[in-house]
Amino acid sequence: MAHSGDSSMNHNPDALLVLPWLRVQNANCISSPLTWGFPAISAILGFVHALERKIKSRYSDLNFSGVAVICHRFDPQIFSPGIRDNVFCLTRNPLNEKGESPSFAEEGRAHITISLLIKMESDAYYELNPSQREELAQDILKTSQGLRFAGGSFLSPYTKKSKARLSDWDVTGDSLKAELRRLLPGFLLTSREDLLIDRTIELQKVNPEATFLDALLDLSSLNYEPISTESDAEVVEWHIRKKPGWIVPIPVGYRSISKCYDAGEVINARDTEYPFSFVECIYSLGQWISPHRLTDTRKIFWKYDADVEKGIYRCISS
Repeated sequence: MAHSGDSSMNHNPDALLVLPWLRVQNANCISSPLTWGFPAISAILGFVHALERKIKSRYSDLNFSGVAVICHRFDPQIFSPGIRDNVFCLTRNPLNEKGESPSFAEEGRAHITISLLIKMESDAYYELNPSQREELAQDILKTSQGLRFAGGSFLSPYTKKSKARLSDWDVTGDSLKAELRRLLPGFLLTSREDLLIDRTIELQKVNPEATFLDALLDLSSLNYEPISTESDAEVVEWHIRKKPGWIVPIPVGYRSISKCYDAGEVINARDTEYPFSFVECIYSLGQWISPHRLTDTRKIFWKYDADVEKGIYRCISS
């Protein structure tokens, strides 16, 4: 993770890799302990990191330094029983030896169609001719089909739409905008941490003890506000507070809540080869925006950002 996050800060990538119209079945849509919906950005970066490690066995100098994600279709596996809001469609597990239904952890699934735009760095990229670049792009796409995406499985790609593409990185961003327009209809997930900060400052003017969590809940809720009519100041009308776009709460990483233990010191840890720390989820704001409305393409790519001393491991866009 570290090399991918650091390299993009020093120079521009060499190429843009587009994996368009990927169909995923049964992706995990319980994105955090408090939110559900589109898979967490950490799961998407995890997929890209796993893909990079697979590709490195054949192309050792290839690095992925950021990813932008566009959602074309999101079909959560839910139903409405009539007496409650929507609930997840869960699997029916076999009965145990007593003839009773065994306990299970609730699983939320969704069928999604997405496109990924990946910043690629490779010292040998400019030495490849057009046919070799085409072969590399299709090799990466084929490798990705054998991986899991947020716990889900890839379905057979569309014949023409899902053909991977590689293009030289354009510093002006014109080719990136053209690629984004080719991926319509769809919505791009961007970070709106700036809105969260601004709303926190506004709340603290009224209540100095207001926190980022208060601002997150305020921006994520449906708020009715009174507005005085022009004809009579004593008569008010209630309106839903307008939001600056399609704003959603999203998990963006983890914060350590314990010291960092040595490898193997914590019993039953998932990985005993690396240091271990107990963490809690970090939340922020995201915005779904149609690519043709973008005015600035510099902050659509997500990458890892870790501060080990502070115990913060998160995903940021830049």
